[in-house]
Amino acid sequence: MSVLKKNDEWQLFNESDTGIRSRVYDVVIPSDLESTEIGTYLDDIYHEYSSENHPDVIELG
Repeated sequence: MSVLKKNDEWQLFNESDTGIRSRVYDVVIPSDLESTEIGTYLDDIYHEYSSENHPDVIELG
């Protein structure tokens, strides 16, 4: 997944292995969140998808 800020709005995308990006509309990221807070916010939303191998949402450079 990736997050971009456009026109003061955070936008969430699914990223495919082939480089195709599709917008995720059912998750709204508050526009007043700082970029450093997005990982924690998404971790709270997606915690039910965690596993022993992938327990947290992390930022990839």
